[in-house]
Amino acid sequence: MDRNTIMFDAFKAQKSNKQILNEVYDALEEKGYNPIDQLVGYLISGDPSYITSYNNARTTIKGIDRDELIAEMLKEYIGK
Repeated sequence: MDRNTIMFDAFKAQKSNKQILNEVYDALEEKGYNPIDQLVGYLISGDPSYITSYNNARTTIKGIDRDELIAEMLKEYIGK
C-alpha cells in the first residue's frame, strides 16, 4: 500500500487582509448595509456588531488585526 504524505501549508491557506475586507464588504452590501460606514465603525470601535454575521462575515473580519490594517491602509493612502 503506497502512502503519500500530504503537506498542508497553513500560511498559504490564509487569506490576505484585502481578500477578507472584500468578502466582508460584499456580505454587508448584500444585506443592505453601507459597507464603508459599517467597516469604519468596526475599525474605530472594535465592536463586531457593526459587521453582519451573514456569510460568516463577523467571524471572518476577526481574522484581521485592526491596528495592522489601519497602519497598512494609511501607508497605502499616503504612498509610503
